[in-house]
Amino acid sequence: MTQYFGYLSGIFITCSFIPYVISIFRGQAKPERASWFIWSALGGIAFFSQLSKGARYSLWLPGIQTVGDISIFLFSIKYGMGGVSKRDKLALSIAGLGLILWYITQEAAIALFFAIFIDAIGAFLTILKSYEHPTTEPIIAWIFTMLGGFFAIFAVGGWNWTLLSFPVYTFVANLFIIGSIKLGQARNNI
Repeated sequence: MTQYFGYLSGIFITCSFIPYVISIFRGQAKPERASWFIWSALGGIAFFSQLSKGARYSLWLPGIQTVGDISIFLFSIKYGMGGVSKRDKLALSIAGLGLILWYITQEAAIALFFAIFIDAIGAFLTILKSYEHPTTEPIIAWIFTMLGGFFAIFAVGGWNWTLLSFPVYTFVANLFIIGSIKLGQARNNI
């Protein structure tokens, strides 16, 4: 049964990138460059650290997400926002420090938790941008990503906190991004 949840997770994660890319080319979505850069780098770390800890069907989430994140980051270079503000530079510096600490530890589980922490920095930047500029984020893409995280939780197949940490984080982080878009829309009466 876990494999079917893994497949559902992969399907929703894959589907999340389609409306995002379409929105970019329509001039609507403006990806936060620093967020997508962070997510691109860390998705690979999450994938390989979970692989080394025995994950199987839940690997669809970080695997597909990494490929999609790299694609969106590349589009963000031309079509995105941010990347040079003080908060972006601070977030990238903290993320870099986290990567150094991960390198020092050389332990896959610790790397995963550092990756989640650093990923959350990227999510925080997108949460702020989503609230300030809610029309620059296609909410359906974040709903699909949230659902991908939700199904990946069940794809783990047990109560292994190391393996559950990334899917749970993905679900919660995307819930916050969706909430910030809705709050931004309400603030701007959209």
